[in-house]
Amino acid sequence: MANTSLSPILVILFWGLTLATGRRLSPLTTTTATFSSSPTDGICSSMVKTQAYTCEEHLVTTQDGYILNMPRIKVGELRGPPVLLQHGLFMDGITWLLLPSKQSLAFLLADNGFDVWVANTRGTKYSRQHITLPTNSSDYWNWSWDELVAYDLPATFKYVHDLTGQKLHYVGHSQGTLIALAAFSQDQLLNMLRSAALLSPIAYVGQMTSPLAKNAAENFIAESLYNFGVFEFNMRGVSVIKFLKDLCNNTGIDCTNLLTSFTGPNCCLNPSIVNVFLDHEPQSTATKNMIHLSQMIREGTTSMFDYQNQDENIKHYGQPTPPAYDMTRIPNELPLFLSYGGADALSDVKDVQRLLEILKDHHPDKLVVQYRNDYAHADYVMGENAYRDVYEPLISFFRLQ
Repeated sequence: MANTSLSPILVILFWGLTLATGRRLSPLTTTTATFSSSPTDGICSSMVKTQAYTCEEHLVTTQDGYILNMPRIKVGELRGPPVLLQHGLFMDGITWLLLPSKQSLAFLLADNGFDVWVANTRGTKYSRQHITLPTNSSDYWNWSWDELVAYDLPATFKYVHDLTGQKLHYVGHSQGTLIALAAFSQDQLLNMLRSAALLSPIAYVGQMTSPLAKNAAENFIAESLYNFGVFEFNMRGVSVIKFLKDLCNNTGIDCTNLLTSFTGPNCCLNPSIVNVFLDHEPQSTATKNMIHLSQMIREGTTSMFDYQNQDENIKHYGQPTPPAYDMTRIPNELPLFLSYGGADALSDVKDVQRLLEILKDHHPDKLVVQYRNDYAHADYVMGENAYRDVYEPLISFFRLQ
């Protein structure tokens, strides 16, 4: 009888092999894919124009010198409200384009008259430039999600706001929700923001149930890699990706289970989506970012990066411990749409409920909370039913703001 699923052991092997083949033996070697300003090699040409949508490639420079690629998708000359789509960890802007056009959030928003902008975080395939730093230097990878809050989000928000002359709607998934919530808690971006939709919201991860993520955090895997000189946390080993794609093409294998040990049991993935996923993802992040996220898992708090040294913390923050992001400071009048899943092993129900308890005094007409009992982490960006279950209510929410 054919084996119909990938065991957790195989998934663990996948993550381990990709790390080993990625940056361990040559810690400062960059991936071969880099972004060029040529219109022939970006997300527009590869994923958007092929679907007969108008698309423009924009480059945005952050205050600390990172050059970010940000495609703009539109239908005709219609200038509806802008929407900024922000992907999560190990992903890039293609997150929002993995599904067929009638199911992808980016295309659905464009079809509904919104001016769609797709963010690509520093270090991902199309955002691997800096005004001075080469990507094979440790300095290039010297950042965590603190810098995404302080630099990437403000740069992308300001660029879209200034170019369109309008306030933005925002959609974040996973880490894309974390950096937004952290920014909102510091009164950042609010003067340029209409509303925010948070899919698989992450403000806390202390109750995370993902066995792979918890094991990595508890065993200080990221710290060990960093001490070994691995500054780019690269999950994309070419030989392993080929092996997995060949494996998934065997009709006796259900490759949707490839993600289960990391994301939780996704309800609504078509097996064909895994091949599309492997064509583009996973993407690199900074090992320092993985250390920061591991600190959050171990400690159950949401604070700035802890240098594990009082002198270093004082040097960076003026105090011996890192400052906390105070989620109670998120304005009660900010329009928020939150959708979370009962099967999500990364954005765990208990952690989301901790956030919702903080938001209990939020203006009731400014907060929409959606709970999908069957959804796990990847369903929100790759689920074939997400367009009906999540995206249509999200678009209706935006229309009211």
